[in-house]
Formats: sequence, structure tokens, C-alpha cells
Amino acid sequence: MHNSSFSRRGFLASSAAASAFAAADMTGLDVLRRRTHAAEMKKRRKSVILLWLAGGASQLETFDPKPGRSTGGPYRSIPTSVPGVHFSELMPKMAARLAKNTAIIRSLNTKIADHGGGATLMSLGRRDEPSVRYPDLGAVIARELGQADTLVPDYVSFYAQTEGRGSAVGQSGFLGARYLPMFLTDKSKPDNLQRLPELTEVDHRRRADLRELMSKRFAAGRDSAAVGSHNQAYARVHGLMSSEKLFDVEQESQKMRDRYGPTQFGQQALVARRLVEAGVPFVKVGRGWWDSHGENFETHLELVTELDHVMSTLLDDLSERGLLENTLVVTLSEFGRTPRINASLGRDHFAAAWSCSLSGCGIHGGAVYGKTDDDGQTVKDGEVSAAGLFATIYEALGIDVTKEYHVGPRPIPIVDGFAGPVGDILA
Repeated sequence: MHNSSFSRRGFLASSAAASAFAAADMTGLDVLRRRTHAAEMKKRRKSVILLWLAGGASQLETFDPKPGRSTGGPYRSIPTSVPGVHFSELMPKMAARLAKNTAIIRSLNTKIADHGGGATLMSLGRRDEPSVRYPDLGAVIARELGQADTLVPDYVSFYAQTEGRGSAVGQSGFLGARYLPMFLTDKSKPDNLQRLPELTEVDHRRRADLRELMSKRFAAGRDSAAVGSHNQAYARVHGLMSSEKLFDVEQESQKMRDRYGPTQFGQQALVARRLVEAGVPFVKVGRGWWDSHGENFETHLELVTELDHVMSTLLDDLSERGLLENTLVVTLSEFGRTPRINASLGRDHFAAAWSCSLSGCGIHGGAVYGKTDDDGQTVKDGEVSAAGLFATIYEALGIDVTKEYHVGPRPIPIVDGFAGPVGDILA
């Protein structure tokens, strides 16, 4: 694993090393300074894992069930560890551990219910416009939380073929190529990080030198921020190739791999944990396809059961490693599903009253914000927009929600309309 990891294991190793130095006549004050510095670095390093439920997961079969109503469907609701709060019976593991570190927002009203527009809105936190290309959530977090002195990537996105092209939104916008997402294939161990076997290390190094020479010649006499940004992005990818084991789940014990489960979603969630442990600020793991216009209940029986297992395992693993206090885990879709059940026993696209969850860093465990009406048709209390959700995420991470970027002379707020965070769910 890359040396930039500040996992509990790495911290303990550093402490052990410091003790060894102390035995070799290092003063106690020096040891204390080393330990304090390591602890402060760990405290400052924060990350996000986004579990992207592509296609639109149903809030009624997850975090906001409506049992006994015509819109409720066949599944029961079950009590969580928070008195008075219920989840769908398809989420028993998350229900049992809700109070520990997870908050639910039940009152998203984002108004855009088509895949392309919804995915763009929930990736950018605002509507797109022709005159400005905005950075998405991952790019902003990479910009704000990324470390300049590390070669691990700032932003990794696992793209699954089942995710749907409308949901595979990833852009760095006016922040530049330095913060572009690194898209990986639907494999847990991507081949595209490995050098081709016919290329020797010498060949690989010479190609890099040639590229650098050509880049410098091109940049000579030109004032181009884009060239510098692309060079930085290339350096990150080139450096990452020496850290390909970060993406290899076979580096984990069989017991740990079994714990996450054999599915692609589970194995990629395990890789996501490895990445944030190494210092990657933002990792997106996509799981599709939730677009259940027909047979909604069979679809969600399979997908929610998997989500419940993978999500609860990830949160437990992060917690046990001392990583959850600095890692924010978000589950999010481009929209929810209609309360109305259609003639094909499906639920259609719905953006007027739906749910998401936030766990870990900066979050008040057990909080539930917002309320929908008895049938789940409208937000009854505490409406939250896409911008409000983004402000909440930034606030939880310690990012200034009043910050502005500038594109030429134009100021652009980091949060659309300077929307405020949902304070009730923040620790």
C-alpha cells in the first residue's frame, strides 16, 4: 500500500518506529512531536465514498417505507435502533445499526426526474448551463481535500456497464484536468493500471521522458493553464501505476473478501476502503440498475438486500480501522421512485419526495431529517434541494460552504445559490 496511508495500522507502525528511535537516545519530546504530527495529519485527511445507486433506488423499499398504504407495496417496515424510526424490512442490518453513525434525509425535492438531467443535477449540485462547465462533487472534494504531495489519485470512479450512460457523469469542469475522475472498468482489479507485459520498465520510463519533453516543447512560449493541468493529471496516473496493488482485492485476506461478499459491488466497496485508507479523497462506487418500471419489488428484493449487506459491512470495516470518523459515506441516486405502483407492478421516476443517507465523518448518528406525507407523494416538512444536500456534505467535511471559485472575473459559489447545510444531521 502507498506510503500516504494514515490507517490505524500505519499509525501504530509509525508509533512503534518512533519508540525504536527513542530507545536509540531520541528524547521523549521528539517522540511526542512525531506522534502528535502523525495524529494531526490523520485528523486532517478526510475522504468520501459515494455509493451511487444508478437508475433511481426506491425510498419506499429502503429508508422511508409506507406500510399499509396503497403506495406501500408488499414489504413490511421494521424498527431501527432509533425509537420511532423504521426502515424497509429489506434493510435489517442497517436498521440495527442506524443510531451508531448514520443519518437519513427523507425530504429531497430535486424536481428533475429524467436519468440524464437527474444524474447531472445530483453530480453537480446545480443545473448545468452552456456558458460554464461546472465541476462535479468528486472534483470539488478532490480540489478541497486532495494532498499536493501524494501520487495517489484524487478522484476514482468505478463505472459498471449496468450503471447506464446517463448516470456515468464525471467532470472536473473549470477546475481543470488535474481533478478529472479516474474511471475504472467494472472489474475489481483493473487491467488498465498494469503495464503491458511486452513493455519493459526501461521502455515505460523512456515513454514518460519522451512525453515530458514533447509537453515542454509544446508549452514553450504558450501561457496555457490547461497544459499544466494535463501534466499534473498524467503524473498522478503514472505514479498510480506503481501503486496498482491498492486496487487488488487479493491483497486482502480471504476472510475479509468473504465478509464483503462475492458481488462486484461488494468487492469494489472493499477496494474503496483500501483507497481512502491510502489517502484518496473521493471514491465513487456505482451499482445499477435500479430503474424498476416493472417488477419493482423483485428488483429491490435483490438490490436492497445487497446494499444492506455491503453498506453495513463497509461502515463496520471503516469503524474498526479508525477511518469512519474521517470518511463520509453517502448513498445517493439521481432520483427516487414513484409512490404510485404502475400496471407492471413497477415504480417510475420520481424527484419530488425521496431519500438519501450520510454516515460517518461530521454526521450526527441516528438523525432523521424531513418528512413525507402518509403516501409519500410530497414533502411535508424540511424540504432539501440538491444544493442543500451538497452544502451538508461540504460542511460535514469541514469545507467552507461560502467559498467562491472564479472563472475569469465571474465568481461562482461552491454551493449553488449559497444554499445552507442541513444542520440537524451534522455532528
